[in-house]
Amino acid sequence: MLPPLSNLRRPGAAFWLLLAGLLLLGMPAWAQQPERPVTPADSLGETRPDSLRRRFDQERILNNLKAYTKRKTIAGKAAAALFNFTGRREERAGLDAELLDRQYDRHSYKVVRRININTLDAFGYRLNDPTRKPRNILEKSANTLHIKTSRARVRQVLQFRVGEELEPQALAESERLLRQTPEIADARVFVNEQTTTQDSVDIEVITRDVFSISGSVQVRDVGAGVIGLRDVNFLGQGHQFRNRYEYGRPKPQNWSYEGSYLVPFRNFLTGQVHYLNRYENKEMNVVVSRGFYSINTRYAGAVALNVFDRPLILNHQDGRPDSLVPLRFNTQDVWLGRAFRLHSYDLGYENPGRIIVSGRFIRTNYYSRPDKTEFQNAGLVLGTIGYSVRYYYKDTYLFGFGRTEDIPTGTLISLTSGYEFNEATNRRYFGMHAAAASYNPRRGYLYVSGDFGSFVRGQSNDWQQGVAGGEILYFTRLYHTGNYQWRHFFWNRTAIGLNRFPTERVLNIDGDRGLRGFRTDGNLRGTSRFVVNYEATVYTPVSFLGFRTAAVGFVDAAWLNTTKLQTLPFKETPFTGFGLGLRFRNEYTAIRTFQILVGFYPRGQFDRNGIRVFENARPFYDFSDFSFGQPSLVRYE
Repeated sequence: MLPPLSNLRRPGAAFWLLLAGLLLLGMPAWAQQPERPVTPADSLGETRPDSLRRRFDQERILNNLKAYTKRKTIAGKAAAALFNFTGRREERAGLDAELLDRQYDRHSYKVVRRININTLDAFGYRLNDPTRKPRNILEKSANTLHIKTSRARVRQVLQFRVGEELEPQALAESERLLRQTPEIADARVFVNEQTTTQDSVDIEVITRDVFSISGSVQVRDVGAGVIGLRDVNFLGQGHQFRNRYEYGRPKPQNWSYEGSYLVPFRNFLTGQVHYLNRYENKEMNVVVSRGFYSINTRYAGAVALNVFDRPLILNHQDGRPDSLVPLRFNTQDVWLGRAFRLHSYDLGYENPGRIIVSGRFIRTNYYSRPDKTEFQNAGLVLGTIGYSVRYYYKDTYLFGFGRTEDIPTGTLISLTSGYEFNEATNRRYFGMHAAAASYNPRRGYLYVSGDFGSFVRGQSNDWQQGVAGGEILYFTRLYHTGNYQWRHFFWNRTAIGLNRFPTERVLNIDGDRGLRGFRTDGNLRGTSRFVVNYEATVYTPVSFLGFRTAAVGFVDAAWLNTTKLQTLPFKETPFTGFGLGLRFRNEYTAIRTFQILVGFYPRGQFDRNGIRVFENARPFYDFSDFSFGQPSLVRYE
């Protein structure tokens, strides 16, 4: 795979790279096409001839490059190894979005007689085409460096066992859970209809791995840089380790290290150790946990020990400059949850609704703190009761570039109450969360959520350290123009601090928290934030070294309250960002997405002229599942 690039410093080189990429990508796909009814042919992914498409020069460029890859010369073979224009069978056949509920109802409660597991390497194989094999030296060489996922690891994820009755939705849930494991890119779980009988079934499981090993090298200066090494499927057992070492930092500590190791066990029990050592910032975490991974999960919980030694930015209200003070403490955290099934009036069909009750205890002990009134040794007891309904659809070209993706929809409502024992005055806590999502292949996906939480002190009902927030995520249906597909994305996030302490001006709009690619000197912080992100993504037929290519355009805006406490942020001038770029994605590597973007920021940007060329390997959007987690405070960050 391609290693992540360091931050580009010469806009000229990036400009020519983007210009060449945009010529290949076909800018007419950006133009708004008149909406037409979606026919069955559209839902099956069939493409229609478009005479207008042939007028554009970039289509001619693509055709010439495609023809060049067919030449028998050395240069032609080299181009064929780099670029791939072969249409994928699963893309031509399409994949209708369908509810993963009742595909195998007729086999419910039959005895599982045999489970056949077939694990495939990362490159050159296709789940929907058993005849497809690695064809070139790049695919074959990469597979020799990869250890396939063991069958024992696959069995850990399956929701059925040999000799047991097949529960309703167990096949669909197993397939979804396999796709969600970091070491598996895609999976199929189905009944072998040729060998099934009236009382027993044979089940076929086919998985395709990701190339689990990845690394990065960044050379920032002479004697300074970053080295990273990761493996999300160590020895094919699903173990994950991540290491990042930075050298050549300013004194007094000229190095930093961050690493973690995670081990999955049976019944979705996991253990993880994490360690961070950076100047004036040290952390160590040990966690053993089990979540509500499936709608059939009855018990979930975790035990965690965390040790922190980190700097705190102290905001002085008397005009003095901000100062850095040490903050040292540890926490012990334990929680347990129980899910109760609701009665189903449909035999053979499991009611997806769940009532969940959970409790949590957190103890915090400070060793060094700047202010005992705001940082107090405390114990916090939280209890949550909620209602959850989960459904899953499957479709393609959402956040991925063609692989099967599971789309969570449903409803989640929860109420949280708690009590904090501290050194000063004990406090009560109240919080609530509500979320809902729906998906339709003709209209797109819509997710809406809202949160509120606050402490209440004493008999006077003094509300403090509160936060109100919300989120809206919407993307359109998949549009088609020739061999191009595209979607529009809209994302809104809101966080409003209510009666926060003066030192809690912690909200920022850098990067993932606000404007992508935006960065400041760290002093741009506030108490309330309102962010709007828009993106248009055009998926192209071009593949380079196994990385699918897409064009990206974005417009971001963020309002941040930096001057007054306890006010909305809209009285201040918004910060904005505009950009274009290329996104590369390989579904079968550990770091799947890599993008190069050029952003322009009219105000607040740390870089000169407000222009920044940056690379990023982290996804900007993601789904919010409707499963319950541990009882928690509404996050303010």
